[in-house]
Amino acid sequence: MSNNDMLQLCIYTVSGLATGIFVHKIIMPMFARLAAKTSIKSDDLIIKTIRKWVIPWFLALGLYLGLKQLNFESRFYFWIENGLMIFYIFSGTMIIAKVVSGLIRIKAAGSDAIIPSSSIVSNIVIIIIYCIGLLIILQSQGISITPVLTALGVGGLAVALALQPTLSNLFAGLQIISSGNFNRGDFVKLSSGEDGFIEDITWRSTTIRAASDHIIIVPNSKLADMTVTNYYLPQHEITFGVEVGVSYDSDLTKVEKITKEVIKETLVESADGVKEFEPDISFVAFAESSIRLKAFLRVNNYSAQFQVRSKFLKKLHERYSKEGISIPYPMRTVLMKAEK
Repeated sequence: MSNNDMLQLCIYTVSGLATGIFVHKIIMPMFARLAAKTSIKSDDLIIKTIRKWVIPWFLALGLYLGLKQLNFESRFYFWIENGLMIFYIFSGTMIIAKVVSGLIRIKAAGSDAIIPSSSIVSNIVIIIIYCIGLLIILQSQGISITPVLTALGVGGLAVALALQPTLSNLFAGLQIISSGNFNRGDFVKLSSGEDGFIEDITWRSTTIRAASDHIIIVPNSKLADMTVTNYYLPQHEITFGVEVGVSYDSDLTKVEKITKEVIKETLVESADGVKEFEPDISFVAFAESSIRLKAFLRVNNYSAQFQVRSKFLKKLHERYSKEGISIPYPMRTVLMKAEK
């Protein structure tokens, strides 16, 4: 290799690097600013992902053009071209995998709906994209992919037979996600008694974070067969009842009025209370020592009810005491039969 050849190779390589830096520092930020003005989040993700590959792309192109100027045997040029093609296909595959995986996690603009972003979905999508990219690389190199697909089919059948429990969890997880009844962050209660927030749905199991901050791991196949209550569907807001007992001597009209006022005050003062909720109570039973009533309150989410319930009971007890409404102790009248 002569000095002139080395000079040409350096010029092309440096030119490719300089062009890549220019596009990375000047052109791509312009597109990023334009994308930031739109309400669609996907274009920001695409530009951000592509920007990381701009410099390697132009550097590889400059190096390729520089090597083309050298006097090599034709077979070396063939290897160089194939190497460049494999690099571009592989980088494009990585970009597509990252963008699609990122789009799965993007919140739908203009609505509260969230595309499920569980690991099982992202992992399956990434694996499929990489497999397609690998097949494209093989096809570009003149390698027939038909025998590869045949081998994968036979091997897949053998793997399916050997991994039945694993595949059962995998397809159960896909079924759980596709049903739309579970999303990450939902508060659920299982028929076995456990409850908590869904952390993730993986290829094998679903993880639930309990109120104690511990993780509950449930195999997907087991979860699919359980009765599960989702407190975040069809909406996050829930109405809950609080039972109270008042004396038989109480004026029930006054009790109803005061209880409704306390409900309204509690919801207005609580950050998670639904301010627009119309207070409601109902008298439910003549108990042994009191008249039982149930007060209904509405909060933004399931876990908020416990704090709001506590605040309501304290305010109600204070208000009843002030208004002279008695909350009687449990009592029972015992008749003693006199001996002869």
